[in-house]
Amino acid sequence: MTRQLSVAAAIFAVAGLSSGAIQPPASPSADAIAIVNANLVNVRDGRVTPNALLLIRNGRIDSIGSGSAPSGVRAIDVKAKYVVPGLIDAHTHAADFESFRRALESGVTTVRSAGVSFYADVGFHSLVKSGAVAGPDVVPAGYHVRPRIAEEAFLSDPPYADLMSGVTTIEKMRRAVQLNLSHGVAWIKILATERAGTADTDPRKQVYTEDEIRAIVQEAATRNVPVQAHAHGDEGAMAAVKAGVRSIEHGTYLSEATLRLMKERGTFLDPTYTTVVDLTEAGGDYDVPALRVRGQHMLPRLRETVVRAQKLGVKIVAGSDTSYGRNSLTRISQELAHFVEMGMTPLQALQSATIVSAEMLRMEKAIGVLERGFDADLIAVEHNPLENISTLQDPLLVISNGRVGLDRLSFARE
Repeated sequence: MTRQLSVAAAIFAVAGLSSGAIQPPASPSADAIAIVNANLVNVRDGRVTPNALLLIRNGRIDSIGSGSAPSGVRAIDVKAKYVVPGLIDAHTHAADFESFRRALESGVTTVRSAGVSFYADVGFHSLVKSGAVAGPDVVPAGYHVRPRIAEEAFLSDPPYADLMSGVTTIEKMRRAVQLNLSHGVAWIKILATERAGTADTDPRKQVYTEDEIRAIVQEAATRNVPVQAHAHGDEGAMAAVKAGVRSIEHGTYLSEATLRLMKERGTFLDPTYTTVVDLTEAGGDYDVPALRVRGQHMLPRLRETVVRAQKLGVKIVAGSDTSYGRNSLTRISQELAHFVEMGMTPLQALQSATIVSAEMLRMEKAIGVLERGFDADLIAVEHNPLENISTLQDPLLVISNGRVGLDRLSFARE
């Protein structure tokens, strides 16, 4: 980690400050906290426990019970608000303090990066783990492995300059994985098909073959690192599933055969449906007329894919595919609302951003539920999300790693 902090975090800090991003908050208190008078939502089975007491110590849930806060412990009375695990955003491109802060304030306490420049995700991950900022926790991925890696990657890694001519052979694909692994990433992101968010590419077109993706998966596995595959088109997605990736990102044009293979192999689907909604509308992360036209025919096709995947029992996670920038209109809570519109129960939708995503990340023993010994990641909302999923769009309290990141429980002037 020494090298990644000295190179990646330093570049990240300079990039964040030069872009006008807000400064990180002063190190938040990690003292013991008692959450009292909570309606505690169990995302495993949907039970709601009234008048619950959660005791948080050293960033973890120490105990769950009822009654008053212990003497000498800071008490936060949520006044019968509903407390659920912090949400997990399985697909983000956040890359500066301001953007990570927006994610946190939206109720997201863990994000999986899907590719950023300058290893900003690695740097922020280290800052959170050191206690310098409240969160969200970041599961970093570094740079996409694709035929043309963003050239700024080589500013910190000139020994890999041979990749600047193109990542087009299996040897170079392995080296591109090694480049990312050398910075301590936890996932590898690949392009199995072309992008939807650029007007001069066709998202159905396959980029890497099954053998090429398998070589990438094998190289990542030398460090026990899984692979996420950007794949709208079916041919590229099928190749990625056969090659052993852990998740398919987007999946717009997936066939029944590919979905069945995903179910058989336990491959997760991260549809990022809301970002395709964004394609169809003015403003937001995408504001290009040609993309609005594309989004109009992609959106119903992706909707069909999500519905079929749900019926087949494919494990679906929730990803926003946003950078949480100043113009972003996409939030993970909206993704959950869309899931409910497509036939999920509110509990299933909430699980997609908690226990199912935690399983995909191989972090199911640390995050995703509110139980003793788990990370103290939680949010409080006004209503019961199992009855009104849209309440998640307005978190009133956000705690990440036992640190208060947002408190809007009262607007009274003191």
